[in-house]
Amino acid sequence: MKLTAKNALFAGHDEGARSWGRIGSLIETAKMNGVEPYAWLKITLEKIAAGHPNSRIDELLPWSFKSPSS
Repeated sequence: MKLTAKNALFAGHDEGARSWGRIGSLIETAKMNGVEPYAWLKITLEKIAAGHPNSRIDELLPWSFKSPSS
C-alpha cells in the first residue's frame, strides 16, 4: 500500500488528517530503515505500555529497532 496525501482526504476531520499524517510518517520512516512497519509499531507500543523509560526513547526509533527474530 502506498501512503499518499490523498489518504488524508478521507480522515473526516482536520485532527483525523493530522493523525493520519503522523502514522503515515512513522510507517514510511520504518520502511526507509528496512523495518517491517507492523512488527515495529506492535513491539514499540507494547514496550511503551509496559513502561519503557522516557530516558531511553531512542531505543524505540525505527533506525534502532532490532527484530526479536534477528
